Amino acid sequence: MGKAMVAEATARQAASFVLGAAAALTVVMLVQYRAPAAGLSRARTHGQFSGWRSLDHRRLNGTAGLTDHQAPVVVAGEGHHVHHANATLKANSTRTRASHLPIADHEEEGVQEEFRGLAAAVARAATDDRTVIITCVNQAWAAPGSLLDLFLESFRIGDGTSRLLPHVLVVAMDPAAHARCQAVHRHCYHYTMPGLHINFTSAKFFGSKEWLELVWSKVKLQRRILELGYGFLFTDVDILWFRDPFKHVTAYADMTVSSDVYFGDPDRLSNFPNTGFFHVKPNARTIAMTKLWHDSRGRYPGANEQPVFNMIKKQLVAKLGLRLRYLDPAHVGGFCSYGKDLGKIVTMHANCCVGLKNKMRDLRSTGGGRGIHLYSFEYPRI
Repeated sequence: MGKAMVAEATARQAASFVLGAAAALTVVMLVQYRAPAAGLSRARTHGQFSGWRSLDHRRLNGTAGLTDHQAPVVVAGEGHHVHHANATLKANSTRTRASHLPIADHEEEGVQEEFRGLAAAVARAATDDRTVIITCVNQAWAAPGSLLDLFLESFRIGDGTSRLLPHVLVVAMDPAAHARCQAVHRHCYHYTMPGLHINFTSAKFFGSKEWLELVWSKVKLQRRILELGYGFLFTDVDILWFRDPFKHVTAYADMTVSSDVYFGDPDRLSNFPNTGFFHVKPNARTIAMTKLWHDSRGRYPGANEQPVFNMIKKQLVAKLGLRLRYLDPAHVGGFCSYGKDLGKIVTMHANCCVGLKNKMRDLRSTGGGRGIHLYSFEYPRI
């Protein structure tokens, strides 16, 4: 009996040893198998915001607010190669780990094709702190003597705005607009939008199918720029720049937007936004914001991006924790709403004004404060 018990105990110990060794070997094999993939996803690149991590995809789809430390890093550029950021970045920029944003594998090829060349174009135009000024034009808006000429001239002769002109990226929606941009400006990008067979060259009527595609395509472009790790100030081309508007953008806000109706408080959510002029910082909240914004188009058929943003702004703040602030029309004005002191107005937007000819006429009559005259235009008839 005693020998039998000893033999049984010895057999159990032997079986336990074999099972333990097999489990340890399995773990080692799994770690060795996964190591190369992990190494590839953590390639280093220059010019990234220090302390950034890759996005947590589960948090983006949840209801919790997104925090700054979850902000994205710079993604690999076209052709799956990591592009270096703007060569003028400060020498002490911190190098951090880069990883792809949570774009599904089947979507990555389409994204690379749609935005081919964008990473390089943005890097060339961006400031040292990775911010770019963006505007969009088609052939009608870029034609000689049209909106693009007025827009660029306002930078050249404005008060302290000429230094900003090298950081303006003009996005052309058709080949003719791109060619015209290259003739008058340093930084141009042709947004081709594969699969969308619409002629963007002529002036589009407000609310038309072509016009809606034009304005909604901007939101996709803006999201991609954020995914690349750049902040931007988007400005419609029917805006004249008299002074530097960045002085009115706060560091706290994820998004600082101009307003058509302003109730005196920049943090009041009930202000009416104007998405023809707004600044956005690159982080997890703003990338999620642009995705939700574009995805909400189907809920409001026939509406452009501005009223849809107004409809969902409370959801953006509550669900994503978006930090939203409004610009005072006393400084960032438009024909819808502007300040009485011309010496304080930094930009003037030809909103509440429909049609290219009407915009051109009214902008030509808007000289803007402190004696600025565009092409010898008169002071504004306000």
